[in-house]
Amino acid sequence: MYNPKSKIATEFICDSEIRATMQYARENSGNMELVQAVLDKAHDFKGLTHREAAVLLECNDPAVVQQIYALANEIKHRFYGNRIVMFAPLYLSNYCVNGCVYCPYHAKNKSIRRKKLSQEEIRAEVIALQDMGHKRLALEAGEHPLMNPIEYILESIKTIYSIKHRNGAIRRVNVNIAATTVENYRRLRDAGIGTYILFQETYNKANYEALHPTGPKKDYAWHTEAMDRAMQGGIDDVGIGVLFGLETYRYDFVGLLMHAEHLEATYGVGPHTISVPRLCKADDVDTADFENAVPDDIFYKIVAILRIAVPYTGMIISTRESVKSRERLLELGISQISGGSRTSVGGYVTEETPDENSAQFDIADHRTLDEVVGWLLDLDHIPSFCTACYREGRTGDRFMTLLKNGQISNCCLPNALLTLKEYIRDYASPATRAKGEAMIKRMLADVPNERARAKAIEYLERIDAGERDFRF
Repeated sequence: MYNPKSKIATEFICDSEIRATMQYARENSGNMELVQAVLDKAHDFKGLTHREAAVLLECNDPAVVQQIYALANEIKHRFYGNRIVMFAPLYLSNYCVNGCVYCPYHAKNKSIRRKKLSQEEIRAEVIALQDMGHKRLALEAGEHPLMNPIEYILESIKTIYSIKHRNGAIRRVNVNIAATTVENYRRLRDAGIGTYILFQETYNKANYEALHPTGPKKDYAWHTEAMDRAMQGGIDDVGIGVLFGLETYRYDFVGLLMHAEHLEATYGVGPHTISVPRLCKADDVDTADFENAVPDDIFYKIVAILRIAVPYTGMIISTRESVKSRERLLELGISQISGGSRTSVGGYVTEETPDENSAQFDIADHRTLDEVVGWLLDLDHIPSFCTACYREGRTGDRFMTLLKNGQISNCCLPNALLTLKEYIRDYASPATRAKGEAMIKRMLADVPNERARAKAIEYLERIDAGERDFRF
């Protein structure tokens, strides 16, 4: 039986409810009265149920699709303005005991170069990332109890936070590692992580088990219930996602929204972020072997409706996507992107040759961070390196309350401008610096609170004078 408040995976992600929802959406895709009612409800900016969102996904009327795109853009700007949060992944190790057929880390792959960073190598990677201008990392590692135990992850986090190079510092480490125990989630919380991120890959249990034939990850319930254990361990910012292309997009779209509804119903706070990666080529992985590839037009629609259905969540797109796709997706609800990314182990210090490949997937956007920042400024977005909410304790329901009532703009906009100022002073090319200064000057007027605006001006002047790390 479907029960969003249950902590049993097959009850809050209920196969029969997903299939009933897909049938309901198919039967009502041409019911324009219902479709319009769903769109009208979405204009309240409080989100949609998984069934309502599925109806929009199934409706292909061109006028409706344009309404969806326009509304997604409006909602993104209502909650997040024109800010785009910047981050980079840091791959610690690609040793893995799992048999995931879509990932080159799988244990049987003999062609990939296996590598694990020492703490000194992590230090070198972090300095390289700091010299780009990054302040926020997403830590990645394969699942291997001997090579990548929780103690290694915790030691790595401590190392990352300890490194202060010139004006650089990693101020927040988000963690994307395998499902673990409540106790280990508590240890991650105590280590000062930001968001715990774990992709479900697919919510279809039968397909999930086929895609994960060996290793601890094959346990569907253990993996799907990970966010519950993270919450129980005191991590109140969690990030969910699926790998589109493993299952039919309709099934995983509904499952993703049901997972968000479960977290909201059970813990009073939904996912801090939703990621929407698509399956892409990698060592030992050929996308032609998978029949559920999602074309661009469907993918854009998925992202737009997710933004409408879960308006408060941060939405993440990586360098898996091309420049063209990333630009389009920024208009449809994406609020976080990576820049200057490497998906190889040690890739920020050493450029790998093809025969040394240790990467998890091939990236499509090869631009430097400075090029991405300049591009965002050209598109009238504010590249934000802000980590203030984590460090000020504005997480979980405290962050969501401020976001939903609109008060977060008095923090987020000035913080974005302050961190942009740091970036352009310390790392930007002359062309990007000029664009950034113009953006800061123009956007200061949009800080709603006069006292906050005045304080932001003071902090900006102090950054020009050499001080760093101001925050609201």
